Amino acid sequence: MSAKKPIIFLGPCLPRAEARALLEADYRPPVRRGDVLAAAREAPPLIGIIDGVFMHTLAPSPREVLQAIETGVPILGSSSLGALRAVELEPFGMVGVGRIFEMFKRRELIADDEVALVFSSEDLRALSEPLVNIRHALAAAERAGLISGAERRRLIRVARGIYFPERSYRRLFREAEGRVRPEALAALEGFVRSGDHDLKASDARALLVEARRRL
Repeated sequence: MSAKKPIIFLGPCLPRAEARALLEADYRPPVRRGDVLAAAREAPPLIGIIDGVFMHTLAPSPREVLQAIETGVPILGSSSLGALRAVELEPFGMVGVGRIFEMFKRRELIADDEVALVFSSEDLRALSEPLVNIRHALAAAERAGLISGAERRRLIRVARGIYFPERSYRRLFREAEGRVRPEALAALEGFVRSGDHDLKASDARALLVEARRRL
C-alpha cells in the first residue's frame, strides 16, 4: 500500500471521528471547484467524494472530475455531490457507492435538491434535513404501518415544497397539519426522533468501507 493516505472530501454527512474509525485518511472539507484535480495531482492511492458545496461556491464540474480520473487515481463517490458526479462519470471510470447513487442511476431521484442541505462553516454540522433522508424515513414509517402510502406521498410533496435550506422535520410536520391525520403526525414525530434514518450517513460509511477494501 502507498505511504500516502487516501483523500476523502467529507462534511456534514458523517462526523470525522466516526469516519476515522472506519478509514485512516486525509479528510478534507466539502469539495469545491478545483479541489479534486489538485488532490489527484498529489497522487493519493484513492480519492473519495462525499460532500461538496452548493449555492454560492462553485462545485467541481464533471469535466474537472474527469480530468482527475484521467490521472489514474481511483475516484469513488457517494451520498451527496459524490453520488451525483458518480452517476455522470461512471462510464468514464468513477465508482459510485451506496443507495443514493443507485437511486439517481435508476432515475428514482432526478434533482440535485434531493441531497442539498446547509451546514455550519465552523463545525460542518448539518443545519437542515436533505429531502432524500426524509423520503427514507417516510418509507420506513409506511412499512411500520404508521402512515399510509397516500400520506407518505402527501408528506413528500409538502417537503419538496420547502426551500432546501429551511427543510427540517419540525417544519415539515408544521406544514403538514391539516393534510395528514394528527395521530399519524404524532406517531411519525416519535418515529423520526427515536430512529436512525440518515441515508446519506449510511452511504458515506459504505464509501469508506469500500475504500478500505480497495486499499
